[in-house]
Amino acid sequence: MQLKMMTICGAVLGSLLVWAGSAAAEERFNDLQYSKWAEDGIEYMAKRGTVAGIGNGKFKPGGLVTRAQAVTFLVRELYPEQLEKQVEGTTYSDVSTTHPFYREITIAAKNGLASGLPDGTFRPDKPLSRAETAAFLTRAYSLSEGKQSVHWSDSAKHWAAAPILIMSSNGLVGGYWDGTYRPNQTVTRAEYAVFMSRVIRFERQDAIQNQDWDKLISYMTVSEQVGQMLMPDIRQWNGKVTTTVNEGLKDIIHDQDLGGLILFDKNIVDTRQVTSFTHTLQTEAGDIPMFLGIDQEGGVIKRIPGGTNLPGQMALGATGDTGLAEAAGKLTGEELKALGLNINFAPVLDINRNPDNPIIGMRSFGSDADLVTQLGLATIKGLRQSNVIAAVKHFPGHGDTMVDSHLGMPVLTHNLEQLNSVELKPFRAAIENGVEMIMTAHIAFPAIDNERVTSLKDGSSVPIPATLSHKVLTGLLREQMGYKGLIISDAFTMNAIAEHFGENNAVERAVSAGVDIILMPKDSAAAHQTLVNAVKSGKIPDENIHASVKRILELKAKYGLFERSQTLAQKLTELNGIIGSKQHRAVEQEIAERAVTVLASREGVLPDQIQQGDRVVILAAEQEQAQQLEKQLLQSANNLSLKTEISLIGQGKTNEELQAIAQADYVILASYQFRNVASEFGWSAYQTLIDTMNRRNQRYSLMSLGNPYELIYLQNVRSGLAVYGKQEPNTRAGIKVLVGQTKAAGKLPVRTGP
Repeated sequence: MQLKMMTICGAVLGSLLVWAGSAAAEERFNDLQYSKWAEDGIEYMAKRGTVAGIGNGKFKPGGLVTRAQAVTFLVRELYPEQLEKQVEGTTYSDVSTTHPFYREITIAAKNGLASGLPDGTFRPDKPLSRAETAAFLTRAYSLSEGKQSVHWSDSAKHWAAAPILIMSSNGLVGGYWDGTYRPNQTVTRAEYAVFMSRVIRFERQDAIQNQDWDKLISYMTVSEQVGQMLMPDIRQWNGKVTTTVNEGLKDIIHDQDLGGLILFDKNIVDTRQVTSFTHTLQTEAGDIPMFLGIDQEGGVIKRIPGGTNLPGQMALGATGDTGLAEAAGKLTGEELKALGLNINFAPVLDINRNPDNPIIGMRSFGSDADLVTQLGLATIKGLRQSNVIAAVKHFPGHGDTMVDSHLGMPVLTHNLEQLNSVELKPFRAAIENGVEMIMTAHIAFPAIDNERVTSLKDGSSVPIPATLSHKVLTGLLREQMGYKGLIISDAFTMNAIAEHFGENNAVERAVSAGVDIILMPKDSAAAHQTLVNAVKSGKIPDENIHASVKRILELKAKYGLFERSQTLAQKLTELNGIIGSKQHRAVEQEIAERAVTVLASREGVLPDQIQQGDRVVILAAEQEQAQQLEKQLLQSANNLSLKTEISLIGQGKTNEELQAIAQADYVILASYQFRNVASEFGWSAYQTLIDTMNRRNQRYSLMSLGNPYELIYLQNVRSGLAVYGKQEPNTRAGIKVLVGQTKAAGKLPVRTGP
């Protein structure tokens, strides 16, 4: 359906139709104070562009609706596209071509919405009766007799008895206190708007109950359809973080008919707050629930305070255990589900083959395509068991890049043979195993699409990233790889898109390429209007939008989002038994401990061990990190009578660091390299310390807290561990190995040599 609004001249409804973008949604009437019972119905139909005011903010709810006006409302609702075409003349003797509703009456007659009278007239200006209202609406919509038992004393033998019964038995119209229907009574504009709104909502609900998505889409405006394809972030409003459903957020949801939102840590205070927040968001969404997504990869990318802090994907890669990966996915899903979140933007299926990758690194399971595939499939399976949608990323692969697409445009120059054998392998396996959502990468793949365009940033020639490429998304992903699920873009706030293409152009191009959901547009209102305009102008075909929306609705139904029986009180009661539960913490600990990997050892088996009475110096780049390690060391080795000291690694501090380790029996040298290019990291300071400790034959351990590529850049490391994260579970597991409480059984999941 097309969304239109009619311009009104005085108290007479004109027939000059114009596209109604945000104007229809923003129309407010100031004369409904005595028609509160009808306010919701009037505003609902006005937002759809079906009914309109008479000017100056007036709706005139008590005014009688004429037969011409009634069919005009129906035509606008059901056949707006026909209003743009030539119409054949009517045969009604009282409807000339100059009549203001000539086109609408002609279209109504052609489509069987209304008929004339026996004398060949239509009587367009005659007030509509309640009987005619029932007849018009039952002709227009596919209604059948309902289950409610009704009997009106004055309608059984009326010419409109059948349509009155259909409307009444479905609860769409009511009678009066004396048991009458009063079929010949006239109908006001307010009443007609309410009757129409009831029928449309009834039909929509029927479509939802029967999962007839084509029918539901036919009752959705263009605004609603493209709104389903937007998933903005809502981090702030009026300079304050968004942690409740404020008026600004309500306006965004309703004006843009949003189909989803992504939450970030700014939206989250604690578990009870986020549960209340998501519950209220779904209440505000209306009859079509929202996708509510979050990045909860585990490890360095996490959002939930108080939740189980899994050690991350590369830690799972070090365990090589698909059972643990499945358990990780399942518990993550259980916690997200309890919080009212239904999409996890995970797992990462990128294969981190490039140590200089500044953005993926330990977010990946590793550098081996088979390992990434096996653990990725297991994680998806676990999320699915918890009824949470896995959105795997970043297609076709972000693992072998040296540019962060948040900051620039990465280009992967591999040929098709390598892409098929490496980057695409986990995605192909995920598709074969029924993955339902894939996130695109803002990365150019010239081997698939070599198109170039002029950058808006600097006028240079830039390649088309996968997110905007029809050859990548439709040609490769859908047609060649046979993917049937949803395609969601990576964030449109990232520079690889925002700087070069301009958001409105990029939004239109992404949808044309095959994207079903635009994630995080910079200006969601502009993105929404861009898509509305593109559909109405024909730049994006209706059928493309319908296909995307149908996929969205099908997935929402598959994961039970339309079933909203649980109360907020019930959700809050269940939180404590799920979030950070003992069972979940046990999985967290097992992953962390089994992931610890020996990077270097004097004897080839164990790193240097901390011994009774040692003076231990902890060197780290951050005070907080050093204190965390110190606290965990003292807790884990309280029987070793250790003395501890903290020293910070930094530019110009080499002498201080050397003085600190001079008095040490043991040194924990913490290294954290992430979100930068590994080869450009400040390794020289670490090398100086390692060389000094080697000359003194000191016991020490280099503890890799980030990307485990230290041995590529450091020489002669005699003792080292990788724990794959600076979170507490990871570092605690490493400390336990150093004090001899556990063994390091992990296997390095990335290549650090030729």
